[in-house]
Amino acid sequence: MANNSDPSFDDLTIFLAVCTTGGFRSAARQLGLSPSRVSETITRIETQLGVPLLARTTRSVMLTEPGRVLAERIAPLFAETRAALNDLTLPGKEVRGRLKLNVTGAVMVDILPPLIDLYMLRHPAVRVEIEVEDRLVDITAACCDAGIRYGEHLAQDMIAVSIGPAFQQLALAAAPAYLLQRGVPAHPSQLLQHDCVRMRFSSGALTAWSFTNGEETITLDPVGRLVVGVDAAAAAIALAAAGHGLVCTFKNWLDADFATGKLVPVLQDWWTQFDGPQLYFPSRRMTAPLRAFVDLVAEARTAG
Repeated sequence: MANNSDPSFDDLTIFLAVCTTGGFRSAARQLGLSPSRVSETITRIETQLGVPLLARTTRSVMLTEPGRVLAERIAPLFAETRAALNDLTLPGKEVRGRLKLNVTGAVMVDILPPLIDLYMLRHPAVRVEIEVEDRLVDITAACCDAGIRYGEHLAQDMIAVSIGPAFQQLALAAAPAYLLQRGVPAHPSQLLQHDCVRMRFSSGALTAWSFTNGEETITLDPVGRLVVGVDAAAAAIALAAAGHGLVCTFKNWLDADFATGKLVPVLQDWWTQFDGPQLYFPSRRMTAPLRAFVDLVAEARTAG
């Protein structure tokens, strides 16, 4: 039978330390306690709750199912509590702490880096961590302050603000020498007869080739003679500029090569326009580092 008293905040902190470090001794070192104190604390919590939280062997400590459920539910609450305590600062005091973002690789080329550069100059006491991945993640479970994705991938319970351009275009391009040899396509359907440089997400899916002209929309899946991971988009663009085929990607990634003539626009009347990326975060109270970053994004948006 469970004890009537509930585990204390301090005891649950020790439980979470065991979960994150993977053992009693490592948790004890992290917290500056003795291993016996950590072991006694876990035993006391299990007695109070009436369920085993950790399965112990001579070589390892593993979470039981009740232990896993408890850890997953209280970890974000404890992180929020620590953030609230850290934010109890006087107005105008230097922003301190950590800003952790989970972002799609598409914003790491030319949208996010300038903002992070300015943010770090303004807030030298903040440590910034950026996770780059294209799959959609639960930013709360991942202990991230915010994420950046395109609108169709945002959860409805998130606050979202525009970051970077309000609109972007999916552009098609090729090297002049390639078009001179193979001809300029007059309609998207003709792309199926051309060499194409495709990009692939880490999930395994190829990036979409979608084109719109008035009421007509065409989505194609041309066979790529060359396929490059989207994290190496710069290499894919360079290979297209070297004459290895047509490339379809963000126009802002191609602008520099358009300016030099290494690449030329193809089927420009069919380029698809879409909403720019969104910075999103849970509707709960923001930490001071995140609030400072949101303010900077708003300032940059106002400045154009």
